[in-house]
Amino acid sequence: MKRAAGINYETRGEGPPVLCLHGIGGDTGSFGPQLEGLSDAYRVMAWNMPGYGGSTAIAAPTFPKLATALVGFLDEVGLDQAHLCGQSIGGMVAMEVAALYPDRVASLALIGTTPAFGGRDDSFKEQFIAARLGPLDAGKSLADLAATFVHDITGPDVSASALEAARASMAAVPEATYREIIRCLTTFNRRDDITGFTMPVCLIAGEHDTNAPARTMARMAEKIPGAKYHEVKGAGHLINLEAGTETNEILRAFYGRIT
Repeated sequence: MKRAAGINYETRGEGPPVLCLHGIGGDTGSFGPQLEGLSDAYRVMAWNMPGYGGSTAIAAPTFPKLATALVGFLDEVGLDQAHLCGQSIGGMVAMEVAALYPDRVASLALIGTTPAFGGRDDSFKEQFIAARLGPLDAGKSLADLAATFVHDITGPDVSASALEAARASMAAVPEATYREIIRCLTTFNRRDDITGFTMPVCLIAGEHDTNAPARTMARMAEKIPGAKYHEVKGAGHLINLEAGTETNEILRAFYGRIT
């Protein structure tokens, strides 16, 4: 594990830089298949988002704050640009950076993510927060949640090793961080900005993903100029972990066209 600008991160390989951004229940381990499978041709980095895996937390995190932290990280490791590869909220952070700092983004690979948090009124957001945080309020731990939640968001083809890795990542998330990031998630909305993205964009959806449904991601791809869309059969929400080989093939082809 390395550290730069308060961020703990893993890095493998040399070549064009690919920065992997994990989801709410993840960490650097969420991109294990990419760190291993793409590092023969790329400098693959996976960060622990602020508050995760020993990275310095941000008080009252917002998407602009997370984007600023990412740009500060790029500055610290000496990168003018990187290919951002984000899953779930990591994809949202990537879109936030693309909207606010487009010159720092060589490309976007958006995995199991959406251009805005679902629902258009506060009642939906309040119900979501209550559903996600209620078990913690009742005394359960992140490890308790991980035991069942990870299985619920993965597809029928998920392997035992992928389940174990995802549960370990979620169990390690500090409760305070999880609570704050859940609330942060409900504020995301770049629905109107994606039509202006000019960098190459690749979208990867899971056939059985109910958090970022394939049909939603397909419509999203239609709104982004030149975007490439892929659906991974048998996968749920943790696509790049569940179907590492197929995800890597898609990413390798995508990066091969633009690097």
